[in-house]
Amino acid sequence: MTDKNFFAHTLLRWYRQYGRHDLPWQGSTDAYRIWVSEIMLQQTQVRTVIPYYERFMASFGDVQTLASAPIDRVLEHWTGLGYYARARNLHRAARIVVEDYGGSFPRQFDQVVALPGVGPSTAGAILAFAYGQRQPILDGNVKRVLARYHRVAGYPGDAKVSRRLWALSGDATPYRDVAAYTQAIMDLGSMICTRRRPRCSDCPMATGCAALASGDVERYPGPRPARPRPRRSTVMIMLRDSSGQVLLERRSTHGVWGGLWSFPECPEGYSVSGFCRDRFGVAVIARKPWKIVRHGFTHFELEIRPQPVQLAGDGVRQVQGTELVWYKPGTEPARGLAAPVRRLLTRLESEA
Repeated sequence: MTDKNFFAHTLLRWYRQYGRHDLPWQGSTDAYRIWVSEIMLQQTQVRTVIPYYERFMASFGDVQTLASAPIDRVLEHWTGLGYYARARNLHRAARIVVEDYGGSFPRQFDQVVALPGVGPSTAGAILAFAYGQRQPILDGNVKRVLARYHRVAGYPGDAKVSRRLWALSGDATPYRDVAAYTQAIMDLGSMICTRRRPRCSDCPMATGCAALASGDVERYPGPRPARPRPRRSTVMIMLRDSSGQVLLERRSTHGVWGGLWSFPECPEGYSVSGFCRDRFGVAVIARKPWKIVRHGFTHFELEIRPQPVQLAGDGVRQVQGTELVWYKPGTEPARGLAAPVRRLLTRLESEA
């Protein structure tokens, strides 16, 4: 048996006994269901995804339903899952599948990878699971398994290292049982070959693992080059009317929390009253600011300075616009909200 056949054969044997077989998107070759799960699993752990996936599929059971749904409703179902561009891309891609492919998910790799939000690894996984195509994948789990097994030095985000790992993934992918193999190698990385404290004594690939043989498993794969994470700050204006409603504003589709609803943000150099006067044409009474709320992103840390503000008089009718809405804390929002905004709304409800 060649080393390539040994790798796949050993991994499949382990998977049949110890792998995950009861995930809600398993047991189906429906490309739509698999596609949604793969998008949700990008940068998110399985246990976090499961309740979101089940709720999402209950509301958007097929690609036509998703394509015709308002983006606000899609983002509402994504709230708390993070990386909201994934939801916007999923919605855009669903419309492409309906309009360009008659609602049938494409079967060609080039067509799948061209869909918004679908990279080469995600495309490969969808085609392997849905259609049994022999397509290599290279998500974070697979990178870790292959980097350790073959002792590939360097950060996987570097082009040279990435090309090497893609080649190894292609070599290891079998011609039969592709769907099972694809799940198996992802499960191995998620359950056994973990980033920290890998369970090497339970690993079916231990006898051939070069990193284990050299005694430096946790050195692989190489870490992302260290860069200081900058800190940004913003003042969020929690403008309330006499009935307790609070003003929300839809964010631009670009940048942080794109397309979600949030509190208006006061630019640096503006007073709170001056901002509300110039932006909304109303007079306000500023209350005592709340404590800073910190929210971490991949590339920076955001300091949110929540500023409660009361509308002076009856200026609600003046504050109108297609990207503005008055919302009553505690009611069903029916729109996507950034996670820290949802938490601030909960506090507003408790203090009402």
